[in-house]
Amino acid sequence: MLKHTKMIHIEQFIFNPFQENCSLVWDDDGHCAVVDPGYIDAEKKDIVAFIEEKKLKPVCIMLTHAHFDHIYGAADFARTYNVPVYMCQKETYTIEHTNPYVCGMYGLALPEVHESFIDIHEGDTICVGSLQFTVLETPGHSVGGVCYHEKSEGILFSGDTIFAGAIGRTDHPGGDYDRIMESIFTKLLHLEGDTKVIPGHGPCSEIATERMTNPFLMPFNEPYDD
Repeated sequence: MLKHTKMIHIEQFIFNPFQENCSLVWDDDGHCAVVDPGYIDAEKKDIVAFIEEKKLKPVCIMLTHAHFDHIYGAADFARTYNVPVYMCQKETYTIEHTNPYVCGMYGLALPEVHESFIDIHEGDTICVGSLQFTVLETPGHSVGGVCYHEKSEGILFSGDTIFAGAIGRTDHPGGDYDRIMESIFTKLLHLEGDTKVIPGHGPCSEIATERMTNPFLMPFNEPYDD
């Protein structure tokens, strides 16, 4: 298990050929959300079995962005558990333009698109039982990318905005290097240094580590007072 405190529990799954990190997050009463369910058909059994084993009660899907590798299982999960999808409305551009472009370039199947979603904006709060996730709009990797911050537990689901030692790519349609750098410097690096960063790919990190060692943020790295 990735994280366990008095209130928050997190289990991480690695799905699809792009090694996308999908997370289940739940409170002590078993209310859970899934972040970026990128599973393909053959992988669904893994997350379903875990939910059944832990007797979890799914309440929503939280999408950091809508790139194909992060939403392969979103429509299926929403239908299976009858839960809403939270996503920034701007990500319809990603669904309609970026995904067809990238999937066409690599000869990949387009993901099934979830039928509806709840639009989210900067400062919105998503409640998962006793957990409260604040939406941080962090465009750059995609036009409507967001991060989810649980301040009391020191958790950040960063999607593909920032990774351990890297930042999200910006060369696909909808990407913008200047905007992702602005998002990171104005929204993320000012969080508490011990905030756990759970990215969309690769290992976890902490904000303080990324401030001081992320080579993509140099030579701008400076100490921050926590």
